[in-house]
Amino acid sequence: MKPLLHLLTGCTAVGKTDTALRWAEANGAEIVSCDSQLFYRGMDLGTAKPSVAERARVPHHMIDVLGVTEPMDVARYTELARRTVNDLIARGRKVLVVGGSGFYLKSFLGPVADEVKVEPDLRAAVNAMGSEAALAELRRLNPAGLGTLDANNPRRVTRALERCRASGLTLAELAMRFAALPAPFADCEVRLTRLDRAPADLERRIGCRVQAMLAAGLVDEVQRLRAAGLAQNPSAARAIGYREVLEMLAGRSAPAALAGEIARNTRALVKKQRTWFRTQLPVHRVVLLGEGDRGDGLEDLFER
Repeated sequence: MKPLLHLLTGCTAVGKTDTALRWAEANGAEIVSCDSQLFYRGMDLGTAKPSVAERARVPHHMIDVLGVTEPMDVARYTELARRTVNDLIARGRKVLVVGGSGFYLKSFLGPVADEVKVEPDLRAAVNAMGSEAALAELRRLNPAGLGTLDANNPRRVTRALERCRASGLTLAELAMRFAALPAPFADCEVRLTRLDRAPADLERRIGCRVQAMLAAGLVDEVQRLRAAGLAQNPSAARAIGYREVLEMLAGRSAPAALAGEIARNTRALVKKQRTWFRTQLPVHRVVLLGEGDRGDGLEDLFER
């Protein structure tokens, strides 16, 4: 039999942490984080990172593995996660992967990185083009269209253009070649469950979460991280909660507007996450949590 990997996902503030802890405790599992911001030491409050007490209840992996200035990408994540999963399986522990970062989740379901190498000079040339020129050039190189690429996301447009120029292939050709690559976890059976809540319940939870983060000292946390070089890592600096505080500290927004900005951007993220999960992930099961539900009575979370 193939080793079984349990994946638990859901949008921000849906209640993944409580549910994961209860299921892991009941089933002798250890948790492998699949959240792109939990990698970083010091990014605690803005990410709603599991507390020290929660991590004492169940062993967690892939949390606090990087300094705030260090980059992480899906290929590196997959290498580290594969090593962790192998260790857990060898020790006879169940594996519970938890997180809402879609591209990292997909590393458990299929290939994650191709062999296209982008030289620094090419990357610099594409970055110097500007977003509108880059998009126009990408369309020229892909006369049949851009497929599912988000053309409104400048970072994804520039990355796509880099890969097309470096390989001499269209996005469709690159996608075909990518799909033929071996999946990192092809030797495992994967069951993916997504948590969800009613919109009004999730809205309430987002508001409570933002207020709790600010009350616990999010602004002070961001000030410490800024001094440690947070701005050197664009991915971390753009994380919701951090980017709004950075804007405020730079004098570009008012302190009184901070909570509202974080909540508004969190709601926008949740909307994107829901669409992405629904269209991009082969979900095994969807579990709708009720108001006040903290994950009790979900022993069959991954059962067919």
